[in-house]
Amino acid sequence: MASKKLNNIYIKDAFSLAGPVEKKGCIKDYDIVLDDYYFGEKTFEQSEIKMQKTVIDNLLSKEKLIHSDVELLVGGDLSNQISVSSYAASHFNIPFYGIYSACASFVQALIAGSEYLDNKKKGNVVCVTSSHNLNAEKQFRFPIEYGAPKPTTTTFTATGAVACLLTKEETNIKIEGYTIGKVIDMGIKDASHMGAVMAPAAANVIVTHLAEFNRQMNDYDLILTGDLGCIGGQILVEYLKRAYGLKMKQHQDAGCELYLKSQEETYAGASGPVALPLYLFNKVLKQKKKSRILIVGTGSLHNPFFVNQKLSIPAVAHAVSLEVNG
Repeated sequence: MASKKLNNIYIKDAFSLAGPVEKKGCIKDYDIVLDDYYFGEKTFEQSEIKMQKTVIDNLLSKEKLIHSDVELLVGGDLSNQISVSSYAASHFNIPFYGIYSACASFVQALIAGSEYLDNKKKGNVVCVTSSHNLNAEKQFRFPIEYGAPKPTTTTFTATGAVACLLTKEETNIKIEGYTIGKVIDMGIKDASHMGAVMAPAAANVIVTHLAEFNRQMNDYDLILTGDLGCIGGQILVEYLKRAYGLKMKQHQDAGCELYLKSQEETYAGASGPVALPLYLFNKVLKQKKKSRILIVGTGSLHNPFFVNQKLSIPAVAHAVSLEVNG
């Protein structure tokens, strides 16, 4: 089985930082908002390192925790060799578990952190992720200065960082269980259409989760995917209907919802591992209207070398079930 039910794992708190484009979107009350992409640093890479360090520092301060109070730091990002997360982790005297599932990395971090705590009586784990538009564009597509034209299926890498605290102490947000997804390759080679690349992987993990937990689609008040974008989200709904005969009416995609429709520079919506936690913690969980939520992180597992070699792009998705009380 790819799924597991967990024993008393809770999300206690989170701290979020958002970039200059994100502050113009649908969410107006992030903890910190950047005025520019540099964040007082000389390079975009150093800016993203500082972003992660800032959200971890603020989360620990908010909870009145010191480094020794945290047993494990789990994190990942989009940079080569998850170097942003590794550099950020070097500022903390906390054991570090680096993970990578591209834009599904935050949900993977929740799974890894929850699994670590599962059989313990107490403990604290911090999960962190980030993405930076200009870092990701330079690595996966073309530097912005190149001026490359983009199709409407392109998603816009969100800039931001989120850290959250997992604990055995009971709170109103329980991590009930998870499902680890399979790598799915449908033969798509277009790196500018990641929503189409990732939608089948999202569908596969949703169907697996429902089967292994013996649930129906309507057992969830909300199924929140990570960064399929507006077009990829539509593909997911249609794919579930045609391939599995399932209707999914309670779906939102964080990437599609993060920006306003008037923000034309964001094309088909947000991508990046930070898109899902930005929307989850700053919008969905603050509404206090959903009691059971399935979050599905989606990741396109390509790099520019394989894309230039005309290889198809594999994808993965992981799912975590949340129970929210009040």
